[in-house]
Amino acid sequence: MKLRLIDVRGTSPDYRTVVPRGSVDVEHAVQIVAPICDAVAERGEAALREFAERFDKVVPGNLRVPADVLARCAGELDASVRAAFTESIRRRRAVAETEGTPALVRAEVAPGAVVETKTVPVERVGLYVPGGLAPLASSVLMNVVPAQVAGVGSLAVATPPSAEFGGLPHPNILALCHILGVEEVYAVGGAQAIAMFAHGVRGLCEPVSLITG
Repeated sequence: MKLRLIDVRGTSPDYRTVVPRGSVDVEHAVQIVAPICDAVAERGEAALREFAERFDKVVPGNLRVPADVLARCAGELDASVRAAFTESIRRRRAVAETEGTPALVRAEVAPGAVVETKTVPVERVGLYVPGGLAPLASSVLMNVVPAQVAGVGSLAVATPPSAEFGGLPHPNILALCHILGVEEVYAVGGAQAIAMFAHGVRGLCEPVSLITG
């Protein structure tokens, strides 16, 4: 397929930027991840460790990242990166604070007919942060800050372990979690992390009400 990319600014509406769309075989994907999710639901931590070894090529010493490790990563963060994180947090929080709607909105659509919309933060949210080939600290910021502004009471982050860092996730991700005050961070990646959040793992992670990432 030959593509012609066009700058559409200031041009006729007839011009469009052409990009290929990827296709996803949902049924095939479900067949792959369903056994992973079932294993986590049935065998908990043992399954998480097995999948870490299979997919991430490393087994974390602790599936939940210790608080002192989060603090250490924040303390060792490059000053310029910390400054960038701080400014990004400020900007994202400013935007998030304008995105919310009033807690209760009433609209009278006809005499005596009133529709109410109530905004209520969910109790607990699981946030997934990619961390394999492209550790995305930005995903921490884009998920955590809006949840905090919305008033979510309990936040948990899951991000893959890395052999490069001895089974810990990327230190920039851990540092940003600490800066944002997120203390519940798991060195768990992939479908197994989603299953952990959905089903919960006894003695490790309570189930969540919503998963984003």
